[in-house]
Amino acid sequence: MRTNNRVMVLGGIDAGKTTLADALLKRERKDKKVKTQSLIYDDWIVDTPGEYIENPLHYRNIMATSMEMTHVIFLQDATNDKTIFAPGFSSGINKLPIGVVSKADHAEADIERSIQILKKAMVRGPIVVTSAYTGEGLQLIYDLVRLNTMKAMEDYTRQSDSRNIIFHGGD
Repeated sequence: MRTNNRVMVLGGIDAGKTTLADALLKRERKDKKVKTQSLIYDDWIVDTPGEYIENPLHYRNIMATSMEMTHVIFLQDATNDKTIFAPGFSSGINKLPIGVVSKADHAEADIERSIQILKKAMVRGPIVVTSAYTGEGLQLIYDLVRLNTMKAMEDYTRQSDSRNIIFHGGD
């Protein structure tokens, strides 16, 4: 994808951040799980370790990195009922937020619960249901990352025919 926009992916440990980044960059899926140890800058995506969001001591790293970004993906694993993000967490990062539910294809996925978790974490913004393995929702993320305002993302979401995207807030 060609874009001048840059995205930071935030989510808990094992939420699927690296898998999503690889899918968005159209990379072959790794046979073996790879543990992200530090920030990984790759093309238009910055992959973050899950520890960054799970340990408040790392929040300054998130804030500093976000200064270089246009968008932040808040990733919630659909198989995990644990809430990683504090209520309203996205309001502390002045970038365009995109909520993403990962692992939607998993047998134990609870998509509605994940959407509710993201609604609490995000003050406003689109939420996309995805599967990095099936490709579900990836085009929606590409399209959102190309947009440069919350209004444009809201209009795009409301005009979409996809069942994999909603807009939270501003109703």
